[in-house]
Amino acid sequence: MKIIGFIGLGLIGGSMAKTIKKHHPDYHLIGYDVDREALGQALAGNVIDAVCEADDPRFGTCDYVFLCAPVEYNLKYMEKLLPFIGENCVLTDVGSVKGIIHKKVNELGLSRHFIGGHPMAGSERTGFENASDRLVENAYYILTPGDDLPLEKLSDFTELIASLNAIPLVLSPDEHDYIAAGVSHLPHIIASALVNLVNMLDNKEQNMKMIAAGGFRDITRIASSSPVMWEQICLENQENISSVLDAFIRMLVQIRVSIDNGESENIYQMFASSRDYRDSIDIMDNSVIPRSHVLFLDIADEAGGIATIATILAMDQISIKNIGIIHNREYEDGVLKIEFYDEDSKKRGMELLLRRNYIVYDR
Repeated sequence: MKIIGFIGLGLIGGSMAKTIKKHHPDYHLIGYDVDREALGQALAGNVIDAVCEADDPRFGTCDYVFLCAPVEYNLKYMEKLLPFIGENCVLTDVGSVKGIIHKKVNELGLSRHFIGGHPMAGSERTGFENASDRLVENAYYILTPGDDLPLEKLSDFTELIASLNAIPLVLSPDEHDYIAAGVSHLPHIIASALVNLVNMLDNKEQNMKMIAAGGFRDITRIASSSPVMWEQICLENQENISSVLDAFIRMLVQIRVSIDNGESENIYQMFASSRDYRDSIDIMDNSVIPRSHVLFLDIADEAGGIATIATILAMDQISIKNIGIIHNREYEDGVLKIEFYDEDSKKRGMELLLRRNYIVYDR
């Protein structure tokens, strides 16, 4: 039996604790969070087995301690844990910037006890109440081991992550931070900037806001994420984010020139190449960008319509991740959007609904 500690039980920490408990119910989990309500929920739900304080000596008895607070607090918690860390204890974190924490690890002489971690999964929602035991399923889980970490410790931790149905991938801290700047940090900045731009350009009747369609909402969904967290990320990964922003700005200028000059071939190639590359991400199993499994149905926007669909799918043991009416009818036909957990469920659902004479559109 392994003993695993958690400092921070928000969305990621809570999800990791739930996932470990799901796959390894015999493990003993202990936890601390400044939010006592979250601790109470975790204890009452049997997600953790004991409540600790931030500088609790029991963390030193753990095989692994997950640091799941914001980075600035994780740095302080490492100092508090330093006196208790035993020879076999491994510290890990779940932050989206690795360079800053590895620097602190080296300063504290903990490089043989540390494995940086970043599950490439998340949500715009926060808090333990939104934690899920499926959050890291089929998601890449980046590992950045300390310089002096014994190979067997990395192998053992890699096996633990793989046992949670996540996909471990070992990178250096520098590699991770540059990649994350491009595929995670920049998209959040773009989404926030786009929302702020539309807000600035909108008229007093807020017509842009009123008719904002599904496409706009889809690409700006992540703008609803925690502003505190993303402020910290931008300050912690300044150099890499600035570099990818420069490249993006140059690309925007090129696009504007092509549009101003009516360069149809350049405009076409921009959309064609982006389509082809984005589609290649979708067909890659276990992509860093989670693949969505969505169908659209032509259905009257009336009471009972969604319930009927949900019942049909449930009778065939098909689970629905999300379902709802798209009121603005950005799509000419189907206005009911159904998201499934996996491709097999989507295919089975489509076949079932087609047999019931529904008009179904594959995304």
